[in-house]
Amino acid sequence: MPELIAKSALARQALTLGGVTLAEVDAGQVTSVALFPGGTKTLAKGLKAIGLTMPAPNTFSEKNGRRIVWTGRDQAFLIGAGLPALDGAAVTDQSDGWVTLGLSGPGVVDVLARLVPVDLRLPSCPVMTALRTHLTHMNAVILRIGDCAFEIMVFRSMARTAWHEIEASMLMVAARTGKKG
Repeated sequence: MPELIAKSALARQALTLGGVTLAEVDAGQVTSVALFPGGTKTLAKGLKAIGLTMPAPNTFSEKNGRRIVWTGRDQAFLIGAGLPALDGAAVTDQSDGWVTLGLSGPGVVDVLARLVPVDLRLPSCPVMTALRTHLTHMNAVILRIGDCAFEIMVFRSMARTAWHEIEASMLMVAARTGKKG
């Protein structure tokens, strides 16, 4: 019987242009958590056991190598570690369906401004913000993980397209600023 080997969606080295770095991030396991009607208290007990709570809209939190990210009304992604049994919610492994790209550097907001229809400047999008939006024509979950750092989750089938679009924007911003690396 053949043995299946997990492969990276992009298998690319990091790319740096104009002081902005793009890289594929291994986020670990991604599990969708969708609250059942009336399951709030039951789910809260299960999440409390791992030190997390359901995130407020447009936020995420981290603890002990796990991250819980708001992805919609009564929905979240639990990222980065195995999931204990959770009652009160539909729980589905999404690990093979999503790719995470890291984007960081002082010009990161300028790069994303060409691709995303929301204001990502720090006053409007503070650290620990999670946005469900579009990256050009692709659905995306965008996490602000630092003052000059984001993680962008897109469907695995769109990974190369997302990389291409971000790289093109990085090139345009680098050309405007005159920075090469």
